[in-house]
Amino acid sequence: MKELFIGEVIKRRREELGLSQEKLCEGICEPITLSRFESGKNIPAHNRVKALLQRLNLPDNRYYALLSKHELKLNSIRAELLSCTTRFECAPIDKAKQLWTLAMEQLQELEMLVEEDDRITRQFILSHRATLGREDGPYPLRERLAILLDALHLTAPNFDLEYIGARRYTVDETRIINQIAGTFSYAEDHEKALAIYRQLFEYVYKNDDQLSNFAPHLTLIAYNYTRELALCKYYHEAIQAAEKGLQVSVNYFYYQFLPGFLALLGECYYMMGEEKASRERYLQAHYLYEVLEDQKSLSIIDSDIRERFGIEFSNQQ
Repeated sequence: MKELFIGEVIKRRREELGLSQEKLCEGICEPITLSRFESGKNIPAHNRVKALLQRLNLPDNRYYALLSKHELKLNSIRAELLSCTTRFECAPIDKAKQLWTLAMEQLQELEMLVEEDDRITRQFILSHRATLGREDGPYPLRERLAILLDALHLTAPNFDLEYIGARRYTVDETRIINQIAGTFSYAEDHEKALAIYRQLFEYVYKNDDQLSNFAPHLTLIAYNYTRELALCKYYHEAIQAAEKGLQVSVNYFYYQFLPGFLALLGECYYMMGEEKASRERYLQAHYLYEVLEDQKSLSIIDSDIRERFGIEFSNQQ
């Protein structure tokens, strides 16, 4: 079996997609850096190679390289910060403060280590700062949106919310676009949020031959897209999006949003008058939330089940 240098693989894939070096590496590295990489003259930093692979929809989990101590430290802090921020978003008030303090310490450490030309890590920092907000609460909506757009423009300077599918993205870039859509949703501009989610969902899903890179994040995008469709009363489209999200969740073993998809399906089927299908999905969601011990979601969905079907779970225990 012929062995190929990673730079040669990137060059072949880039040419298959009809991308120039300038188009592929925009915001990630200089074209001369990519040219030297493709010719085997040097290897860029690990996070830049990973970003290039993601834009090409090539699996980034098969790329291994000897990392410098600096890169190892950056990767370690990034992983810790990502975990901490994720827990912060879901934490009750009494635990959120502690997680916010820990995340800010990690963020400050990352800012001290990042190099001036490392736009990928700087983008990561800004996106997490937007999520964490200030000590006294979230950023005002306009300020949060400005931070997220600044983050995205670091690697996608010509990004346009009206034409999301016009370029290629890394996983981090799609995550930020998802955050931007969520910001509009929080401001109750649901049609604007829906327009962004729709484009983002279609962009990620059309590359179904290489979903392994985007699968974890696609479930989040699909869930948010489904929820926004339901809020706008586009129930048929919401069912289609939720079913695709369910399929990805099961096929790639990412179950975080599985009960959420089922609950949204239950709601959509009910609003369309299909009570049998609705009840089935609602009950599946109930039992999953019960297994996960998600009392907050369980309470909400049990209220819907009681109101719509007269089922009282407390009487069945």
